[in-house]
Amino acid sequence: MAVGVSANRLELLQIADAVAREKNIDKEIVIEAIEEAIQKGAKARYGAHHDIRAKIDHKTGELALTRHVTIVADDWQPEDELEEFNDSAMVRLTDASKRDPEAEVGKEYVEHLPPFEFGRVQTQMARQVVTGKVREAERANQYEEFKDRVGEIVNGTVKRVEYGNTIVDLGRGEGIMRRNDSIPREVFNIGDRIRTYIYDVRPEAKGPQVMLSRSHPGFMAKLFAQEVPEVYDGVIEIRAAARDAGSRAKMAVLSNDSSIDPVGACVGMRGSRVQAVVAELQGEKIDIIQWNNDEPTFIVNALAPAEVSKVVLDEEADRVEVVVPDEQLSLAIGRRGQNVRLASQLTGWQIDIITESQDSERRQREFTERTALFQEALDVDEVIAQLLVTEGFATVEDLAFVEAYEISEIEGFDEDTAEELQARARDFLDRKAAELDAKRTELGVEDGVLEVPGVTLAMAVALGEGGVKTVEDLADLATDEIRGGFEVRGGERVKVPGVLESFNLAQEDAELLILQARVAAGWIDASELPQPEPEPEYEEEFAEGEYDADAVFGDAGDATDGDAEASEEAADEPENA
Repeated sequence: MAVGVSANRLELLQIADAVAREKNIDKEIVIEAIEEAIQKGAKARYGAHHDIRAKIDHKTGELALTRHVTIVADDWQPEDELEEFNDSAMVRLTDASKRDPEAEVGKEYVEHLPPFEFGRVQTQMARQVVTGKVREAERANQYEEFKDRVGEIVNGTVKRVEYGNTIVDLGRGEGIMRRNDSIPREVFNIGDRIRTYIYDVRPEAKGPQVMLSRSHPGFMAKLFAQEVPEVYDGVIEIRAAARDAGSRAKMAVLSNDSSIDPVGACVGMRGSRVQAVVAELQGEKIDIIQWNNDEPTFIVNALAPAEVSKVVLDEEADRVEVVVPDEQLSLAIGRRGQNVRLASQLTGWQIDIITESQDSERRQREFTERTALFQEALDVDEVIAQLLVTEGFATVEDLAFVEAYEISEIEGFDEDTAEELQARARDFLDRKAAELDAKRTELGVEDGVLEVPGVTLAMAVALGEGGVKTVEDLADLATDEIRGGFEVRGGERVKVPGVLESFNLAQEDAELLILQARVAAGWIDASELPQPEPEPEYEEEFAEGEYDADAVFGDAGDATDGDAEASEEAADEPENA
C-alpha cells in the first residue's frame, strides 16, 4: 500500500494510536518508528548520503521533512576508518564563511523538503522498519513484565506444542515449558488452561524467553503457599524441597510459632490441604518433614519413613554415612533409589547407606587390620595391640605424636609403657621413611620434588613410579593425570589411572599441588596461588536458624528434580529397593 506523506495529517497519529493499543506499547515508540521509516524512504528518493530527518508533531500530526548540513572545522578528521567527509551533509568552516558571516563550527543549515509519494519499494522498506521497531518494543515490554516475576505461579493457555515443548499464552506474553520441565505422562492440548511456575526470564536476541516449569521444587512450594495460609503469612517456612516429578517429593518445613505444628498445618484436616497440591501435581506423593538445624537429625528426618541407627558426617567431603537396620535397607533406599536420592537433594549431603551387619563387619575388619599393624610396627602382643585399637588409635602416626598422658591413662599402662610404645612407633616411622626415601632416590626423583608443599615421601615414590621425577615434570601435569580420569579410545570410554590416584586427592588439592610445583619451577609467581577464604562470620539470625528460603528454591532447585508424598502416607506405603 502506497503511503503519501501529504495525506490527512491526522492519519499517521490514528495509525500510531491503533498499533500502540493493539500491541500494548507506547504510542511515542510507534511514532518514532514511522519517523524513521519516512526518513529511510526520503533518503532512498533524495540519496542516502543526505542527512534527512522526519519529525511528526505528536498533537497535530504535521510532518516536517528537512535536510541538514553541518559546519565542521577545516581540519576535521573522521573518528573511525569507516567515516569520511560527506559534502552533502557537511561544509567546512572556510567555505561556509564565504556565504555566511556568522558561520561557526557546529552550526546547522536546515532545508525544508516538499512532500512526496512512497513508491512500492519505499513502502515495503517503511513497513519493515515499523514492524521491526514495534517488535523490539513488544520484546522489551514482555521482558519488563516478567523479569521481576521469577518464582511466581502464572495461569495461561496452551498455544501450541512443538517437539514436546509447550508454548503457553500468558496474556501479555508467552512462555515455554520444555519437555523436562513438565510432569511425566502429562499431556496438554491447544486451548487447555494451565498453571506453571516461572523459574527464569532470559533476554535473548529473538526475544525474552520466559521459562516455565511444573516439575520445579519451587512450583510445589508455591502451591502450598496458596493452600496453606500459615505458609503464605510466613508463620511456616518451607526451607527445602526436592522432587521426582510425577512420582514423589520431600519438603522440609519449619514453624516460627511454637504453638503451630508445621507438618500438621501443611497436611490439613484429614489431608485436605496436601491433597489439593497432590491433585495439581497429578498424584505426586509428598513427604512433609520437620526441618532441624542439627544436620544429623535433619538427615534422619529426611530418610523417613526408614529408621536410622547411626549417622556419621564427613564435613570436608560433604558426605554422610547412614547406618540402618538390615530390614530397613530397602525402605531407606526406596524404589530405584528414590528415597535416598530425594533425601540427598533435600539436605545437600551425599548420603551413603549401609546396614548394621555391614557396619559391624567393616568395624571388625578394621579392628583386625589395625591390630595386626600395631603388632608388626610396635612388636607387641595381640592383647596390647587390641587395647590400643579399642582406645581409638587408628595409625602408628596417631600413637607416635599424641600426648604421652593419653597413652599412660589407659588401664594397665604407665608412663614408662607410654614412652616405650611411642619410641617404638617413632622408630617404625623412621624406618619406613628411610625405606621410602631410598626407593625415591633409586627411582631418580629429585630432592626438589619433596620441597613442593603438599608432597610427602609416599607421594614422591608414587610420582617416581609414574615417571614424574622433576619439579618441572610435576608442574606439567594436569589434574586428571594426578587423580585419574576417563578418555575415549576406539569409541569406548576407558579408565586412565592417575599417578597419585591411590591418595584420593580432591580436585582442589590436585590443582593446588600442580600450582605449587609451578611456583617452585619458576613458571608462575606465588601471588597467583588461590588465597584461603576467610572464616565466615555468621550473623545472629543464621545462628538461630533463620535461613533465606529463596536460597533453597533458587538456581540450586533445578538440580532437585523429584517427586513426593504426604508424610502420613509415606509410612503406609513401604517401598522396595
